[in-house]
Amino acid sequence: MGYEAVYRRSIEDPEGYWAEFAAELHWFKPWDRVLDNSNPPFTRWFVGGETNLCYNAVDRHALGGRRGQAALIWESAETGQSRTLTYFELYREVNRLAGLFHNLGVRKGDRVIIYMPMVPEAIFAMLACVRIGAIHSVVFGGFSVTSLASRIDDAEPVLIVTADAGMRKGQPVPLKEIVDKALEEANTDSVRDVLVLNRGIVPVELKKGRDLDWYEQLAKRGERYIEPARMLSTDPSYILYTSGTTGKPKGVVRDTGGYMVALYASMSTIYNCGDGDVFWSTSDIGWVVGHSYIVYAPLLKGVPTVVYEGRPDRPDP
Repeated sequence: MGYEAVYRRSIEDPEGYWAEFAAELHWFKPWDRVLDNSNPPFTRWFVGGETNLCYNAVDRHALGGRRGQAALIWESAETGQSRTLTYFELYREVNRLAGLFHNLGVRKGDRVIIYMPMVPEAIFAMLACVRIGAIHSVVFGGFSVTSLASRIDDAEPVLIVTADAGMRKGQPVPLKEIVDKALEEANTDSVRDVLVLNRGIVPVELKKGRDLDWYEQLAKRGERYIEPARMLSTDPSYILYTSGTTGKPKGVVRDTGGYMVALYASMSTIYNCGDGDVFWSTSDIGWVVGHSYIVYAPLLKGVPTVVYEGRPDRPDP
C-alpha cells in the first residue's frame, strides 16, 4: 500500500488504522474503545486498556526471540568507553533497579527526577520507573541549579537519580553538586532519597540519611524480578518540561498507550526500521526526541539503539 493510501486510511478510519498497530503489542487487558474524542483537544486513546511501556520495550523481546540480540549500544566519545547490552541483559538491569526503587518506597504515580549524563544507567532508570508505574521526569544534564530547582518544586519527586558528573567537550559537569545546590534552593521537601552513580570523574560527598551509592545499593539486593505494573492506557508515563524560553517551563504529560502505539508505528511507517537495522538518534534523553527515539521507539520495535555520550564532532570534527 502506497503512502497516499496509508495516509487516507489513517484519516478516514483512525480507529481501525491505529488498532492494527496496537494489536502487535502486549496488553494485559484489551481496550474498550480505540479513540475517545468527546472532549477535544484532550483525546484519549485505547480507553480501558491496560499495558506497560517497559514490558513492551524490554520483556517482550528479552523473554522471546530477541533475548540475545543487542538492545542498547553505548559509545562515549568523552571517556573512550563503550558497552553493549542484549535485551536479556537490559531486562536484568532494569529489574534490579526497579526492585531498588520499590525498596526505597517509590510507588505508582510517584515522580522521579532523572538528572543524568548519556549513560546506560539513565535508560535503566527511565525503564525502571515505567515498569513500576512511577512517573519519570528527565532533566537535561546541561541545565543550571535554578532550572533544576524549579522542576523539583513543580514535580515534587520522591527520588532523584543522578551521577557524580557528566562530560561535555572534555570537561566534567558536576551533576551531583548541582543537585545538592538545587535541593537547597527548592522549596519542596518531597525528596527522600538521592541515588548517585559514581563514575569516578569527580569527588562526591554523600549526605547521610539522603544520598545513596548506586553500586552499593544494588549489591545489597542482588537479582530480583519485579512484576510490571498494569497501567491504564490513559495513565501518565512521564513529565517533560518545556525549555522555558517563552516563560516558566511547563510540564508536559504523556500518556502510556497512545504514546507507545504511536512510537511503535512510526518505526515502520516513517523510518522503515526492522530486523538487522540499528537506530541512532543524535538527541539527548533530556529532550522529547531522546525520550522517544533513543529510548522507547527503537526498543519497542526490537531495534538496537545507540546511546552516545558526546558531541557528534568529538573526538574529531
